[in-house]
Amino acid sequence: MSIKKVERHELIGSKIKIIDSKNPSLIGFRGKIIDETENMLIVQGKTQKKIIKNQVKMVIKLNNKEMIIEGKEIVGRPADRLKK
Repeated sequence: MSIKKVERHELIGSKIKIIDSKNPSLIGFRGKIIDETENMLIVQGKTQKKIIKNQVKMVIKLNNKEMIIEGKEIVGRPADRLKK
């Protein structure tokens, strides 16, 4: 799956793992995306965290495939991204 397909995919419900972040305490955090805004993902793991998209690199699981994504590639309103 290419980044273009990820850009058009609904992320809510997908599982993610943070592999790099400007905030070192987020590295290794994993969970399920429960909400998304233009600049943020809200992820439920053992705790709920708000993750700023353009500050992280993550592994995301979509359709049983894992991809490494730079958060800055998915910055934008979810509704606008889905319309592309």
